[in-house]
Amino acid sequence: MKIAVAGTGYVGLSIALLLAQDNDVTAVDIVPERVDRINRKDSPIEDSEIKEYLQKVNLKATLDWESAYSSAEFVIVTTPTNYDDTTNRFDTSAVEDVIKKVLKISKATIVIKSTVPVGYTKEISSRYSTDRIIFSPEFLREGKALYDNLYPSRIVVGEKSDRARIFADLLKKGAIKKDVDILFTNSTEAEAIKLFANTYLALRISYFNELDTYCEVKGLSTEEIIKGIGLDPRIGNYYNNPSFGYGGYCLPKDTKQLKANYQNIPEDIITAIVNSNKTRKEHVAKMILARKPQKVGIYRLTMKANSDNFRASAIQDVMKILRGEGVEVVVYEPTLSTDEFCKYKVERDLDRFKEDCDVIVVNRYDRCLEDVVDKIYTRDIFKRD
Repeated sequence: MKIAVAGTGYVGLSIALLLAQDNDVTAVDIVPERVDRINRKDSPIEDSEIKEYLQKVNLKATLDWESAYSSAEFVIVTTPTNYDDTTNRFDTSAVEDVIKKVLKISKATIVIKSTVPVGYTKEISSRYSTDRIIFSPEFLREGKALYDNLYPSRIVVGEKSDRARIFADLLKKGAIKKDVDILFTNSTEAEAIKLFANTYLALRISYFNELDTYCEVKGLSTEEIIKGIGLDPRIGNYYNNPSFGYGGYCLPKDTKQLKANYQNIPEDIITAIVNSNKTRKEHVAKMILARKPQKVGIYRLTMKANSDNFRASAIQDVMKILRGEGVEVVVYEPTLSTDEFCKYKVERDLDRFKEDCDVIVVNRYDRCLEDVVDKIYTRDIFKRD
């Protein structure tokens, strides 16, 4: 089939490569450098499977959206929807831009993979008087986006129709894992599945972070307590390694959007999850300040290992608190090519970074820091993501 994918971020590039194994796929972006790199088979994203599959499959990238959309049978929308704190809603303008273009020049079925507010697909379909829009949530991890498409936990499509089954079959055919649960729902239920799933994961992160805060203040062993809790099979030993807070592409904005969707609906837990993340970062900053440092070094801005993304990383809020208290903050982040990041000095020499800083703050531990263990502040109890 002829398929166009709008956007070449984690979601767009991974699904484009998945489908390009068996279909004629064109990836569309507005950034010439990304398009050029993809056509040179040079991944613009840090993801081992994406790098591998760029070499294996025939994926075209283009800036020419008109040509890509006009001939496509499916147009998959993966453009970003950042949360706007002033409107308490995702900014869906990039999604709507693609929808308007496709409806104008093509008969294609539009599949929204971007995360949107609950009720968005129904509302946008009504506004444009069309029945050609489907919502299908993605469930991907940073640095493992294509892997999670090749071995999907489940496939959810927000429509009960023949074309929905065709789209689900396309995803399943591209996957290596063949025993995949497929769920067809209405669009609004599919949108809710995405937001509630990510908010539950944020809840789990917040829970174990608050457990760790208690242990740190009381002088208890976080590791022993979490291990004991995890032996209960109803809880399990996963998604339980403390951090400085949840961050990244999805969890901060998805939890806030779900909270906004609860307007005039009774709730306590959703608000608590959002608030807990702020409290955790304030606690982390307080513990660092207790060491009375003159210069604090931030080792990596990324949220997890094997990732180049630090959008909405929890450490950035900790950095703002430290700077507000008059502490000098420097950053060691090898993926940065600039001398400054948000007015923080970037240090590229790791040895000088380790020597100059009084405290080195590490969200995810790295063995290269073993010679300065006495300087490190981390809550990475299990040395894993």
